[in-house]
Amino acid sequence: MGSRKRVLDLIRVVNSISCKCPAHSNTGSSYVIPNISPDHRFQTTSVKDEKPSTDYAFEMACSTIRYGLGVTREVGMDMVNMKAKKVCVMTDPHLAKLQPLKSTVDSLTKYGVSFDVYDRVRVEPTEASLQDATKVARAGNFDAIIAVGGGSVMDTAKAANLYASDPAADFLDYVNAPIGKGLPVTVPLKPLIAIPTTSGTGSETTGVSIFDYRPLKAKTGIANRALRPTLGIVDPLHTLSLPEKVCVYSGFDVLCHALESYTAIPYTQRSPCPENPILRPAYQGQNPVSDVWARYALQVMCKYFERAVYRPDDIEARSHMHLASTMAGVGFGNAGVHLCHGLSYPISGHVRNFQPKGYSDDHPIIPHGLSVVMSAPAVFRFTASACPERHLEAAQLLGSDTTNAKKADAGLILADTVRKYMQTMKVENGLGELGYNKDDIPSLVKGTLPQHRITKLAPRPQSEEDLASLFENSMSVY
Repeated sequence: MGSRKRVLDLIRVVNSISCKCPAHSNTGSSYVIPNISPDHRFQTTSVKDEKPSTDYAFEMACSTIRYGLGVTREVGMDMVNMKAKKVCVMTDPHLAKLQPLKSTVDSLTKYGVSFDVYDRVRVEPTEASLQDATKVARAGNFDAIIAVGGGSVMDTAKAANLYASDPAADFLDYVNAPIGKGLPVTVPLKPLIAIPTTSGTGSETTGVSIFDYRPLKAKTGIANRALRPTLGIVDPLHTLSLPEKVCVYSGFDVLCHALESYTAIPYTQRSPCPENPILRPAYQGQNPVSDVWARYALQVMCKYFERAVYRPDDIEARSHMHLASTMAGVGFGNAGVHLCHGLSYPISGHVRNFQPKGYSDDHPIIPHGLSVVMSAPAVFRFTASACPERHLEAAQLLGSDTTNAKKADAGLILADTVRKYMQTMKVENGLGELGYNKDDIPSLVKGTLPQHRITKLAPRPQSEEDLASLFENSMSVY
């Protein structure tokens, strides 16, 4: 009898969980699908035929990644495998003299691949520098592009590849709205291999290209999965040549990528729901998969960031930071970033005369990672009330003791945690040290307002007055 009862119980269970999808049941136009709540617990939601007001799905897309010490030696074989006869190698004037480019060129030469080197990439690119690279890419009729450098080089190569593949496009056609038209990319692009030389942007994984749009004195960009590199070659040997300050600023870009993607709104709260999957944005809100990469990156930062900065020959620390940059790139490349990056764009765009140590550029720049972390303590105090548990967990992953912490203190705790990292890495004390004062706040707010592609991913809505307060609270950090 016992066995018969178990069989009957099993039949009842099978009947109760049998497939209820439209293909195997006749339930009409309403059916049940699994949904993930903001804290990622699976629930069931009744879904009608009409389009929902917020999104109900997320996509994970990233480049193929190859990681390993000395792996750049394989890029020549990659070009042969892709049947590329003529290749454009893009880099910046400083890197043109260093080992990462030499390793790339040596591999191409060894395997008989014809190439031209374009070494005029501008660190912190502008619309003009992207157009200059585009002219070269169009005229060369290349079969593939290789980007050797940091985020500026990789982002320039992405844009040049796009506009060379669509010669009839106006520059603003693909630029993010409301500055540009934000059109979807429907033309086929050439293969692009990205070889990062910094541990920060994660641009080797993403379909995003960021640049300074000088008419508005603010950064904007192009965001479409079609832009992402075909392959990212992540070779930690290239990080051994990083100056201390470059290591610091790029590391804080990793930190903010992870923190912002982890605290962004859930993908189920992002609106509008796209009419067509091709219109689903690259930045979709945090999701269970992006969380994995964000947590990983924060744990690496806690263990290796300081070592990587102050022990330049510590190949273990710099290798882990290089991989963390890529991992955070996978996370934020799909989940997105929010206010730290949104505020950073006018901070970089309005630079007057700041020139950081360790950078050889002949023009004033505020490196991207520096502009991003400037507002981080103020931002996370502001956003914590929307999801205090995530802010506390992030602080814990970065090494803070949150055992008896109260939710009401989450913002202060995470802000203090980030501030301690900034002090340890000797980061400039707020916007005041970058040449700004309170009179600049209206212009900085004005430059932030068009960045709603990312500011709307913040877990807490913000008014112009809120943005002004964030800038004011970032004039000094310590």
